[in-house]
Amino acid sequence: MKDPGSELWPTCVVVGDDAQELPDAVAVEEPLEIHVGGQPLVVTMRTPGQDEELTAGWLYSEGLLACREDLLELRAGAGDTVQHSGSQPDDNVTSVRLRDERAVAAVRAARSFLSVAACGVCGKSAIEHVFARGLPALAPGRPRLDRAWLQALPDRMRAAQRVFSQTGGLHAAALFTANGALVALREDVGRHNAVDKVLGERLLAGALAADAASLADTVLILSGRAGFEIAQKAARAGIPVLAAVGAPSSLALRVAERVGMTVIGFLRPGRFNVYTGSDRVL
Repeated sequence: MKDPGSELWPTCVVVGDDAQELPDAVAVEEPLEIHVGGQPLVVTMRTPGQDEELTAGWLYSEGLLACREDLLELRAGAGDTVQHSGSQPDDNVTSVRLRDERAVAAVRAARSFLSVAACGVCGKSAIEHVFARGLPALAPGRPRLDRAWLQALPDRMRAAQRVFSQTGGLHAAALFTANGALVALREDVGRHNAVDKVLGERLLAGALAADAASLADTVLILSGRAGFEIAQKAARAGIPVLAAVGAPSSLALRVAERVGMTVIGFLRPGRFNVYTGSDRVL
């Protein structure tokens, strides 16, 4: 069965003085058009697979739903009753009906002038815009994490990155419990999408409560850097620890300070930096 996350591409492989044509697995990147209430809402570039999770996670991150019960219908494809823009085939479309769609118009207006789909809100008013939608304050000192355990997480995440092992071209987000269990791992060409897929998996499983307390003892690990939008996604979900193999941004750290989140950067065996919330790290 073909993996939707990768495809074989005829490639000239050069090693030293030798060259030969071989098939090489490359990561797939295609647009996903999310429809809400029969109308296109947003298009994001993603790696196909877990499209329903990506859609649910994105809607949760944008504040358009708070729990599984807010989602009346979620299906792949445009469907007969949906006004299809015609720009995407049905396998690159998801269709949603929400219990309350009054906030959708505001999201459509806010995104109409943005040139980059990966950036939800940009500019110096970004933090106030996000906090206006409501982010929970996180309980201090919980969970308590051992430094050796933290340093082992990137290798554990890497071992579970099935499509990255084939292509070398995908980001990953992995959610671990404080006692070491891997809850969910998702891969995507977009760092934000990988996080949304993880949150969507939790929401569709009924494990992401409206009070954002159900993930209070978890750690979110990123294969790349931790930017502002990822920090606000984690904060909205009530995740207290955000750890990245790469660097955090200044705006991500300001969000973390406001909600009491621990942010760790440059996480690898033998070292890491704790930027905020150091009380959680033993």
